[in-house]
Amino acid sequence: MNYVVLQVTLKEKLLSSRSGNLAELENAINAQAAKGYRLHTITTASAESGGFGGGDRIQATMVFEKL
Repeated sequence: MNYVVLQVTLKEKLLSSRSGNLAELENAINAQAAKGYRLHTITTASAESGGFGGGDRIQATMVFEKL
């Protein structure tokens, strides 16, 4: 495989402007780097969550390229 595509959803904390799970994004990137891939492209899309707990959601789509 020459490319891998992954998506990670970042959830903003209700009472903060920081993401509550940046470590998940970092872990996904580092896991692919350990397999010999590098981050080629990353795009994001955001949406508001009106449900219980609130907070915005950011969908990060990453394309990794085999080195």
